[in-house]
Amino acid sequence: MYIKQAFKNKHDWWLYLAGLALIVIAVILGQIPHTVALIAKALQSGLELKELDPNKMMQLLESNLNLFLMLLSFAVGLLGLFVVVKFLHKQSIKSLTTSRSKIDWKRFWFAFLFWGFISVIMIMIDYQSSPENYVFNFELKPFLILVAIAVVLVPLQTSFEEYLFRGYLMQGIGVICKNKWVPLIVTSVLFGMLHIANPEIDKLGYILLVHYIGTGFFLGIITLMDEGLELALGFHAANNLFTALLVTADWTAFQTNSIFRDISDPDIGSFEIFSSVLIIYPILIFIFSKVYKWTDWKNRLIGSVTKDA
Repeated sequence: MYIKQAFKNKHDWWLYLAGLALIVIAVILGQIPHTVALIAKALQSGLELKELDPNKMMQLLESNLNLFLMLLSFAVGLLGLFVVVKFLHKQSIKSLTTSRSKIDWKRFWFAFLFWGFISVIMIMIDYQSSPENYVFNFELKPFLILVAIAVVLVPLQTSFEEYLFRGYLMQGIGVICKNKWVPLIVTSVLFGMLHIANPEIDKLGYILLVHYIGTGFFLGIITLMDEGLELALGFHAANNLFTALLVTADWTAFQTNSIFRDISDPDIGSFEIFSSVLIIYPILIFIFSKVYKWTDWKNRLIGSVTKDA
């Protein structure tokens, strides 16, 4: 069992609090280059820092440089998380990733390619149905630089979030509470609330948190049912990477030199938000369950977690 593996390592509750604090410190340290660059650019431009909101600050730097520096903090955070797991908890990265004898990269690539293909299809359908909402944004040199940055750093960003929420916190809360439903709920809500500062929330409203929290539940469910992070790692990497390369907008967290730019007024209805949570994610769970022959749903999702079970 995936959560149960944490019992084999140092798992006192205070270690997880200390570890979480160290991971936050690592992320903050990783943000320093981005913060310094933004402040330097603002001062160079003669702008008053107090007059700039966070979204305008993010537009001061060239797009690729801004993306690189923004993603750097997640890479440093992932390194900090691995250090905490290795030296504070005396746990292997493999046991943080999966309950299998080794990490199943075929699972990762299946989820990555499957959702990447679906993402491309959905974006192309939207482009064909509403071409007035898009402009062709492709420029070869900036796009190639974007590809180099995104292919390396976006998976590190998504992996940090997966290892933190569906890995470190899922296992830690699970062995402390000795059940699976508490870590599933807590990590899903925390994951959603992590996105509350995203510019999308400012433009579309707090109802968008339903999508983010729902995404957290989806990723948590496939992690518990599959007894490992591989599917969640692949899905999350594909979701962010293909979006960063294909389409951007002035009001999204990832503003990139993508192929298309969405110029429509930010607007999303309740149906679009709830359809992902109530239709798309259940369909994906069903597909994964058939491919990997999941059983014992009740125990895997809400069962107890003990050293002997």
